[in-house]
Amino acid sequence: MCEHLSFVRTLHPMKAKNEKWLQADHKRSFSSWFKRKIETELAHPENTISQQIRWLAHEPKREVLSYSGYGISGYYYNTRDHDSRSTTQNSGVMVEAESLHMSTAKDKNPIYANMLYYGVIEDIWELNYTQFKIPVFRCKWVDNKGGVKVDENGFTLVDLNKEGDPNDQFIFASQAKQVFYVNDPNGGRWSIVITTKPKLYDRGDVCDNIEETPSFSRGLPESDNIDNEDVAYVREDCEGIYVEEDTTSRKKRKRT
Repeated sequence: MCEHLSFVRTLHPMKAKNEKWLQADHKRSFSSWFKRKIETELAHPENTISQQIRWLAHEPKREVLSYSGYGISGYYYNTRDHDSRSTTQNSGVMVEAESLHMSTAKDKNPIYANMLYYGVIEDIWELNYTQFKIPVFRCKWVDNKGGVKVDENGFTLVDLNKEGDPNDQFIFASQAKQVFYVNDPNGGRWSIVITTKPKLYDRGDVCDNIEETPSFSRGLPESDNIDNEDVAYVREDCEGIYVEEDTTSRKKRKRT
């Protein structure tokens, strides 16, 4: 990737300082450049190109398999359309990626930084490279400018109606992390982001990794002021029952 960016800068010296244009051309021309480069390397008998790289350079077959659900890396995902007909939600997704950040449209000194992006899976495709297959997600991403915020309690909230760049929708399924969106109880257009951890697989049984799953209220401040007189002591070696105290029948005992 870096090698191709350097190639683009060299090929277009007048655009070398225009990072936004360079990124656009990088996305547009990388595939054809990569194919030509591998073909050139393969012309040398002593090349060290792996079989996987060779098949990648050939590009995938034109026919792709489409799924409404897909399991990978301990997560199980569904498309938005599937979720709309189900009582469960599995189409929420998050990815961390490096992107170009500009303070304004005329910013001449943009910077690269890693950011979290939140979205919903629209399609699940499996690219067939003959010798192996690569699953990808086509997602509708939330625009980080105006569509993502952190509230005073530390919760991340997103506006799922604020759509990001429609020309940058795909990610590898292996890059994704699953999230759930819960409507903000305060109302409005915002949804709270709930992160989760992969499932545990043991001898074919699937169980939630409860200990690894962050608490819903992890962003709330903790209280250091605890009144010791209100602390309840409970036995844990047997099952208990709740009994209401009958204050009406209580009598004062006389001393003898």
